[in-house]
Amino acid sequence: MKITLYVAFLTSLFMLISCSSEEPGVPEPQPIENSSKLIKATPLVPAKKIKAATIEDAEARYDIYAPVELRANLSELTENQRQMIGLLIDASKIMDQLFWLQAFGPSEPLLKSIKNERARRFAEINYGPWDRLNNNKPFIAGFGAKPLGAQFYPQDMTKEEFEAWQQTGKAGQYSLVRRNNAGKLELIAYSQAYPAELARAAGLLRQAAGLAQDQQFANYLRLRADALLNDQFHASDMAWMDMKNNPIDLVIGPIENYEDQLFAYRTAYEAYVLLKDQVWSAKLAKFSTFLPELQKGLPVPDAYKAEKPGTDSDLNAYDVLFYAGNSNAGSKTIAINLPNDEEVQLAKGTRRLQLKNAMRAKFDKIMVPISEILITEDQRKHITFDAFFANTMFHEVAHGLGIKKTLTSGETVRQTLKETSSALEEGKADILGLYMITQLHQKGELEEGELMDNYVTFLAGIFRSVRFGAASAHGKANMVRFNFFQEQGAFNRDAKTGQYRVDFKKMQQAMNKLSQLILTIQGNGDYAQAVELLKTKGVVNNTLQADLNRLAAANIPVDVTFIQGKKVLGIK
Repeated sequence: MKITLYVAFLTSLFMLISCSSEEPGVPEPQPIENSSKLIKATPLVPAKKIKAATIEDAEARYDIYAPVELRANLSELTENQRQMIGLLIDASKIMDQLFWLQAFGPSEPLLKSIKNERARRFAEINYGPWDRLNNNKPFIAGFGAKPLGAQFYPQDMTKEEFEAWQQTGKAGQYSLVRRNNAGKLELIAYSQAYPAELARAAGLLRQAAGLAQDQQFANYLRLRADALLNDQFHASDMAWMDMKNNPIDLVIGPIENYEDQLFAYRTAYEAYVLLKDQVWSAKLAKFSTFLPELQKGLPVPDAYKAEKPGTDSDLNAYDVLFYAGNSNAGSKTIAINLPNDEEVQLAKGTRRLQLKNAMRAKFDKIMVPISEILITEDQRKHITFDAFFANTMFHEVAHGLGIKKTLTSGETVRQTLKETSSALEEGKADILGLYMITQLHQKGELEEGELMDNYVTFLAGIFRSVRFGAASAHGKANMVRFNFFQEQGAFNRDAKTGQYRVDFKKMQQAMNKLSQLILTIQGNGDYAQAVELLKTKGVVNNTLQADLNRLAAANIPVDVTFIQGKKVLGIK
C-alpha cells in the first residue's frame, strides 16, 4: 500500500475526539492510540473510499430494527453498586471501540461522512458499511464485499497462504495476523495491538473491584483486568465460573469467533453489563444437574458422548443494562453460554445467562407478529413466552452437550471445522435444546405449559432467526434446520394460506435424525461434510423467501436495537 494511504490512516485515527452522546446505543468515543506498528500493518479501508451514503437502502432497512429501552429496577442496589455499574459501562464502551477496529476500522471518519441521520444510525447498528442482516451487503457507496476475515487478517492474504504458513499459534484466538515490512505474515497479540485502550479498560475494572461487596466478583474483575493486558483468560474464566452470588455481572473481552468468517479462529471484543433476576433464577437452578444424564441419552453411538460435561454450572436470568461490541452488532444476543474455553467447560461446565428483558422485547415485537402471519390459527395458542424462554435457555444449556474434541485427531471441533464450526455448533445447540426439553417434559421436570408449546414456538423461532441471513451463524443454522425438517415432514405448509402446522411425531423424529447428523460431523471432525451440509441445506428456497417477504411487507421487525446507557438507567 502506498505511503500516502498510511498518512491518511494516521490522520483518520487521530481525528477521533472525546465527546458525550446519549443517542441510542452510541458509546462515548475516546482517542485511539494504537501502536505505530499496528497502524502500518492494518489493512484498513482507505479513507478516500469513504463517500456519501447511498441512503435509499439504508434508510429503508433502518426500520427492520425495533428500538427498545434497556431499563431495570436498580432500587435495591447500594450507591457503591450504582457507581460500579457506571464504571462497568465505561469499560464496555472501550470494547465497543475495539470491535469497530476489528470489524471495520476507526468509526469516526465513516460516521462523519454520512449526513443522513437514519443511514448513519444504520451504520452504527451494523458497525460498518455492511448490512449484517442482509448477508453483509454494502450500503455505502465505494465499499465492496465485507472481508470474510474482517480486520483480523491482511485483506490480500489467501487461505492457502495462511495454511502454508509455518507459524506456531497461528490459529490463536487473541492475535491479529499482519504483514511486516518485508511483506511476510506475522502475529500481533491483542494486548500489543491495543495497549492504550486495554489499559484504560483494565483500570476501570480495578476501580469497580474496589467498590464490589462480593469478594468473588472483585477477584474476577481484577483477574479479568490482568487478562485484558496479557491475553491469558483462563484464570479469569475459572474465577467467573466460581462467582455465584453477586447481583451484578459482567461479561467482557474478546469472546466469540463469529466475526472471523474466514477461519473462525479469532475472537472479537464485546461486553454485557447485567443485573440478576433473583426470582426467575431460583426457578432455573435445578436444570444444569441433568446434563450428565442427558448426555448419556443422546441419539448417537457411545463414542460421541463419552465426554462428561461439567456439573459445576449454573443457570440464571438477568436483565441487561448495557450491550457493547460484537454482542451489539446486528442481531442481539438474548442468552449467553460461557466460557468458550473447552478446558474450563470440561472442568467446571459453563454458566448460562438468560437475558430476560431482551428476550421479552423480541417475543412481543417479533415472535408474536410472525406467528399471526405464518402459523396456522389453531396452533397459535402454543406460541408462549414461557416456551420461547425455555427454548432459548436450553439452547444455551445444550452447548454443554455433545463433544468438544474430535475422535479422529483430538483437536477441538472449532479448530477442525474452521469457518463452519460456528454454524454447526449453533445448529447443535438449537436441536439438542429441543431434545432436552422433550426429555425433561417426559420426566415431569418441566411443569409449565405443554410440550407442543415448545415445538410450535420452536418453528416460529426458525422464521425469526432465519431472517438474520447467511452472514450469521445463527441464521445459517436455522436455514439448515428448516430445510432438514421440511424434508422430514416435521411441518406442513398450507398452499392457500401460506401458514405452517407442526406434525408433532415427525418433528420428534426429525429432531433425533438431525441431532445424530450434527454430532457425528463434529465428532468425526468432518470438515468436507460440514461444508456440504451448509452448502446444500443452508439456503433459503423460493417459497420460504416469499413467506419472509410477507413478514417484511407487514413491517415486522427483524430484530431490536437498544436505547441504553447511564442516562436511561438513571445513574451518573
